[in-house]
Amino acid sequence: QVRLVESGGALVQPGGSLRLSCAASGSIFSIGVMGWYRQAPGKKRELVATRSTGGVTTYADFVKGRFTVSMDNSWTLYLEMNSLKPEDTAVYYCQAVIRSVVYWGQGTQVTVSS
Repeated sequence: QVRLVESGGALVQPGGSLRLSCAASGSIFSIGVMGWYRQAPGKKRELVATRSTGGVTTYADFVKGRFTVSMDNSWTLYLEMNSLKPEDTAVYYCQAVIRSVVYWGQGTQVTVSS
């Protein structure tokens, strides 16, 4: 079992920056990969970025060059978001995968608007 708690969501102007955090607790040493997903109103949840415990990262095309995913030694996953656009508005969810079992956090709202 893994518990994921996201934080850092906020209202930000277009072009601004935010850093999301996801604190993992529980059976963290069994985690194979962690990632960020997002879901905008009326749309399906979509992949934003992932990071394996080996350090391999993947990004959705729409965030390449703007977002960076990282992890610290306390198993906190970060998403650094720059050059934010109104279309980045969504609830951002943290995900962890342990032996094919998927865990989700509760989500944090990011709103990009002037």
